[in-house]
Amino acid sequence: MAKLRKEAEQGDAHAQYNLGVSYENGLDVPQDYSQALTWLRKSAEQGYAPGQNGLATLYSYGRGVTRDDKQSVVWYRKAAEQGYERAQYNLGAAYFNGLGVAKDYRQAALWTEKSAEQGNIYAMYNLALSYSRGQGVEKDLVQSHKWFSLAAASGDKPAAKKRDELETQMTPEQIRQAQALAKEWKPRCK
Repeated sequence: MAKLRKEAEQGDAHAQYNLGVSYENGLDVPQDYSQALTWLRKSAEQGYAPGQNGLATLYSYGRGVTRDDKQSVVWYRKAAEQGYERAQYNLGAAYFNGLGVAKDYRQAALWTEKSAEQGNIYAMYNLALSYSRGQGVEKDLVQSHKWFSLAAASGDKPAAKKRDELETQMTPEQIRQAQALAKEWKPRCK
């Protein structure tokens, strides 16, 4: 911990992020949201995407700071625009729920898809729901099945159940198409 603190104090954004996370979760130090806020802010202000996402999360939950969904979105967006999949997922959720921004299913689907394309299991599930309902995207059962299948393959049991329920609304050809798309899919790097 001493080495990490020294690196953080010397301005290393990655070390600042790790120290902030340590304080946030009480890992090898007493849990202290005020210290978490200090170190995550230092990391975030240097443009370090995990630090920006971490700071946004503190604002989102009101840990060490007054809850502020608008500030949360500001920091999620900075990290999301750098391709950070967790922040893309979080920004999509903010748009979906209207937290800190106006509710916008189109923007929610856009950011959720960016995260899903990088392999975020929660984003895969939410994107599948969007396609099954036509929220923010055109309703597409093949795409929905594909994303539910990918989430299920990553261990998401509710996604497997949703996929199986969806099949009752699909033709055998649509199911084959969805299975082929899922089989061919590879996660994108940011």
